Amino acid sequence: MTNLSPTAQAVLDAYYTEADRLDREVSHEEMLAAALHAVAYQLAFGHATGSGVIDEDDLRSVANELKKWKQ
Repeated sequence: MTNLSPTAQAVLDAYYTEADRLDREVSHEEMLAAALHAVAYQLAFGHATGSGVIDEDDLRSVANELKKWKQ
């Protein structure tokens, strides 16, 4: 298993910690929504300056990184 980039780790953490945050059983859809919110936060973080923390290419890289994680 490889180490993830900080951005990919934040997305994965959001996915896996949603149940803890809600303190109940959650669906995969709710976990996925939490992960997407983490991504949206990364995209919008720098909105006031006109650029986010990550861009479209970075988002694709994170998706590819998570896809290969555990392989």
